[in-house]
Amino acid sequence: MALWTELDTPHGPVRAWRAEPGGPSRGAVIVLQEIFGLNAHVREVADRFAAAGFVALAPALYDPVAPGVELPYDEAGTQRGVALRNELGFDRAVDIVGVAAETLHEEGLRAGAVGFCWGGSVAFLANTRLGLPAVSYYGARTLPFLDEPLRAPMMFHFGQADHSISEQAIEQHRQKQPRATIHVYAGAGHAFNRDVDNHVFDPDAAELAWTRTLDFLQENLR
Repeated sequence: MALWTELDTPHGPVRAWRAEPGGPSRGAVIVLQEIFGLNAHVREVADRFAAAGFVALAPALYDPVAPGVELPYDEAGTQRGVALRNELGFDRAVDIVGVAAETLHEEGLRAGAVGFCWGGSVAFLANTRLGLPAVSYYGARTLPFLDEPLRAPMMFHFGQADHSISEQAIEQHRQKQPRATIHVYAGAGHAFNRDVDNHVFDPDAAELAWTRTLDFLQENLR
């Protein structure tokens, strides 16, 4: 079962897509969007987590600056997404994740965060600033924050052919975050998990990263 709900945040009401497992939950996952908003693809990812046994909650992070935004995967959508990302900023995004986590904790659920692209960098900050176990998929904006110490288990997924994240940048993650688990997928580019976009989707990398992510969540949300 999945439905829209609303979070009462310090920055106003924020919609969230909530998907429930069919049986007892294995914990909760806060799903963090790419720059294109809380679109059908992100909601489908949340639904997949629910099908795997987790309560999934995906907040519409742009709501404080542009409610209801869902952007296309084209140049205009990318430019608009970058502008909204910059307008919202990381601090407000982390505040929203904090409210989502507290909502789930009040229900007795241990929560982690999984984010994609910009949301991957937000997931990293959810670890360092909120103490949530987190998985970051190709978070290209994490570098300025790598000196922040981890407060929970952390996993990174990177595509070896991702032009937005260089080999040197991945090495910086290894050096500055030695406690994190880092996976690099040969031949995969940016957004390799986005199965609605044949230009970027890499099914082999996506399947392996998904399996590793579920194992990570099962281990760390007990």
